[in-house]
Amino acid sequence: MSKNTNLRWHSILFDLDGTLIDTSQDLAAALNTVLQSKGRDPLPYQTIRPWVSYGGKFMIAQAFAYPFGDSIIDPLWEHLVADYRQNIAVHSRLFQGMDRVLEQIESAGNNWGIVTNKASWLTNPLLIALNLDKRSGCTVSADSLIAKKPHPLPLLYAAEQLGSAPEDCLYIGDAQRDIEAGQRAGMDTAVALFGYLEADAKPQAWGADWLLDSPQALAEIL
Repeated sequence: MSKNTNLRWHSILFDLDGTLIDTSQDLAAALNTVLQSKGRDPLPYQTIRPWVSYGGKFMIAQAFAYPFGDSIIDPLWEHLVADYRQNIAVHSRLFQGMDRVLEQIESAGNNWGIVTNKASWLTNPLLIALNLDKRSGCTVSADSLIAKKPHPLPLLYAAEQLGSAPEDCLYIGDAQRDIEAGQRAGMDTAVALFGYLEADAKPQAWGADWLLDSPQALAEIL
């Protein structure tokens, strides 16, 4: 059953990296540490940034030109996440304007949560470091359930945890899998165009309800 709300949606759900928090500089630094440990030159930040949305193993595959899924990636990925875990919030921050969005949601008496494909052993320390762990009404990570995005289960579980029907939720993400998961869960969806989209991405074709070029644009539709 729908709840009374001062906003368009009762619950707002966010992807983490590239939507709620800009983690790209810390992840790029970790990747360059791995590259340099193998005698490779570091890569420019702008080259790495679009890879972040796909996770550490994809970043390694791109940087070393290895086939994605090759076992040679695994030890390099372990090095990357070990370094990243030690430096998880050196530069990572809420995207500019996002704190005002969260305050808008909270002051209206609504709630918000996170659904991410990042593992909980990285998600939780990051949220603690940024003092977001107690503000988020629920946090669903890649290893929280038996399925992850683009499967709708994590979003349906998050809605249940927040006490909202799926149709009373908005899910915001910066990847096509986010929009697919939200649609399959029966939620309204929005693309965070300010996230880690690749240059040739075509978010207009993903079928989202909203295309948002900034957190301020999100505030305007709430």
